[in-house]
Amino acid sequence: MITDVKIRAVTLPVRLIAVDIDGTLIDSTLDVPAANLQALRRAYNAGVHIVLVTGRRHRFAMPVAEQLGFEFCLISSNGAITRSTTGELHFADMLPRNTAHKLCEYMSAFSGCTVLTFDKEERGAIVVERSDELGANIQRWIDKNRMYIEEIAPITAALVCDPVQAMFCGTIERMAPAEVRLKDGTFACEISVLKTQYYHRDLCILDVLKHGCSKGSALARWAAHLGIPRREVMAIGDNYNDVEMLEFAGFPFVMANASEDLKQSGWPVTLDNDACGVAAAVDEVMAGAVR
Repeated sequence: MITDVKIRAVTLPVRLIAVDIDGTLIDSTLDVPAANLQALRRAYNAGVHIVLVTGRRHRFAMPVAEQLGFEFCLISSNGAITRSTTGELHFADMLPRNTAHKLCEYMSAFSGCTVLTFDKEERGAIVVERSDELGANIQRWIDKNRMYIEEIAPITAALVCDPVQAMFCGTIERMAPAEVRLKDGTFACEISVLKTQYYHRDLCILDVLKHGCSKGSALARWAAHLGIPRREVMAIGDNYNDVEMLEFAGFPFVMANASEDLKQSGWPVTLDNDACGVAAAVDEVMAGAVR
């Protein structure tokens, strides 16, 4: 006797997973734990879109992205650039060079801490006045990006086209007055300021982007491009520049290694980055799939 067997489709709780890189996907040794890779691959094989959303430049994020082993979209420079891992550019929100010029002049007291980035993969993609003034707490970043760094003084001379962003970085104490100056209203409706802070490294990074640009706005745009509502978006992050992304997502998760104020924001807290918090969060949400 032949019996009709009805197979019900699996309903996934999320259709898009957005993951920060530093302090989230990678551990304290700067490696991607195997459990995190496996969890994201399982989700991808189940039909979920994956996107890495990072403050890194696209090129600097690619060695991490390539470890996943499949093609996907990468949102870099805190939301300014949306490009596939195969190099296809989807969206770009450049900081207008006139705004960047005024900004560099206004922040001249912090010229030794200023970095401009441009959307190209050659020397001059990163411009500083003097790399030796940036401080030992980002020395690894300098070493990794040295082939792309060009020293130009004054730094405004590099502004022959729109940069991706401006960045001010240094110790937490040094960047406190820089943050106050950036947010004093002089550039209201012209710029967005996103902060990344690592207390254990005494490092604060202030990224300045086009007004309205953030990880959250870029993720919202990518979700809309894919036709996915925010209630079906998951996001995992650990720092202040992840806030807008977490606010957008229907399933937000904060890493246990995040600062205490972020962990008190009411979002679920997963394990820390050395305990594969990404895998724990993804597996928790994906376990909610029903037939």
